[in-house]
Amino acid sequence: MARRGFLAGAAAVTGTALTSTAAAGTALAAGTRAGNGPLAFTHVTVIDGSGAPPAPGMTVVIECGRITGLAPSGRTRLRPGTRTVDLTGKYLIPGLIEAHTHSDGPETVIPALYALAGVTTVREMRGQQVHHAWREKIRSGALLGPRWVVGSPIVDGAPSLWAADVGPTIEVRDAAEARRAVRHVKREGADFVKVYSRLSREAYFAIADEARRQGIPHLGHCPDTVRIAEASATGHRTIEHLHALLLATSRHEKEIRRRLAAVRIDPRDPSSLSRYHNWFQQVHPLEWRAVQGYDRDRADALFRSLAADGTAVVPTLSVHRTLELPDDVPSRAEEWKYLPAWQVESWPDQLAALTGGRTPEQDRRIRQIFAHRLRLVRELHGAGVRLAAGTDTGTGYLVPGFALHDELALLVAAGLTPAEALRTATRDAARTLGLPAVGTVARGQAADLLVLDADPLRDIRNTRRIHGVVVDGRWIPPQERRRLLAAVEEAAAQTPPPQEGATMTGCGCGGHP
Repeated sequence: MARRGFLAGAAAVTGTALTSTAAAGTALAAGTRAGNGPLAFTHVTVIDGSGAPPAPGMTVVIECGRITGLAPSGRTRLRPGTRTVDLTGKYLIPGLIEAHTHSDGPETVIPALYALAGVTTVREMRGQQVHHAWREKIRSGALLGPRWVVGSPIVDGAPSLWAADVGPTIEVRDAAEARRAVRHVKREGADFVKVYSRLSREAYFAIADEARRQGIPHLGHCPDTVRIAEASATGHRTIEHLHALLLATSRHEKEIRRRLAAVRIDPRDPSSLSRYHNWFQQVHPLEWRAVQGYDRDRADALFRSLAADGTAVVPTLSVHRTLELPDDVPSRAEEWKYLPAWQVESWPDQLAALTGGRTPEQDRRIRQIFAHRLRLVRELHGAGVRLAAGTDTGTGYLVPGFALHDELALLVAAGLTPAEALRTATRDAARTLGLPAVGTVARGQAADLLVLDADPLRDIRNTRRIHGVVVDGRWIPPQERRRLLAAVEEAAAQTPPPQEGATMTGCGCGGHP
């Protein structure tokens, strides 16, 4: 198991221990039952996710999974029979939206972790049948979890960055195969086509055209062979990570593209971890060259184009930090107890396998590359490019749901205000995912809400100070939330390691440009 679980998170346990204990399964299902009749939260400060100033002393009424009332508590008359929860001194925000995940693992752990951490919507960036199954169980009320936007399997060129050990990847070599892939993933129920780095120009533009014809979005990595402005003009909905942006904002772009085209992947290498390590070694010098040639005028022009086209960026600073500042990753975190111990204990060796062998000079340069990524985020935001918060959860050290809170802190470190960072995981993320009914606190919106003990606009880290959550209209108060988290912890502790030969299925796509 030395190489399992870092790029894939808990992926290796998919299909195993889906109900680790009957007690845990019962506890998590019970947490999804809604009470009868309307529910009102009174005397709470509402931060509605739209950018409007906080509104203190408000009452929020929810019924049948929707917000049906929002007004000052002093002017609100509640219907007889309405249950009330006094939230004096608390802060109510929209449920958070995680725009880049790879969610694999026990059914009694992964879905509930998102919801209990206040993440009520996720976008799955490498969809599999298990995600569709979870979504249906959540919709029926049989499972506690977030709303799920489920993408296709990765559609990449040949050879892909992914070996067979990660599960299904769709490799396409030409336009005809690319168009067939789009039609196939649409038939399979994908909400979007996930495009990847090694696609040829011919295949990428065929995907973009066929996706338009089929009425399904395409998004993901900007392929090495395609300029970002070209991709944006096709309707590419989101650019994932910040690798391609380093290249596109450098005056050395043409030179780097020639060198990038010379990067080779050994199709005989059966290990995705090995492929990624070799890829890192070849690509980091090119990223350093790109940073050295940063051109602000070039960047401004590109960012204006992205803003005009409506192409959003999902920076995934969390995975960039893990892979580029490995000496800074924590040695322990409280939320790690919600994942199997064998998985957590494997992270350090796996991270070393991915990032080891760097010289002190390489470490220095990579730190500067990460600092430059923060600068790009600040400038993207300043130029009006929509940002959506995503983490690349499924990579080691990133715990489902909890990782998004750290991503918000990184966005603030990049230069966003707490209010601006919060919008990347609420209103702006909802617009990016095409979900008009979530992301804000307003009448008619879905009742996905997070109640906090402290003001997140004063300190973004206060999003972690969770009092309770509302998931699709279901109120989970503090005591119930603690009980459900304990059930998740128990299920994780009883999840056995994968059998030898089990495959990784996550993405870990922060690992290349």
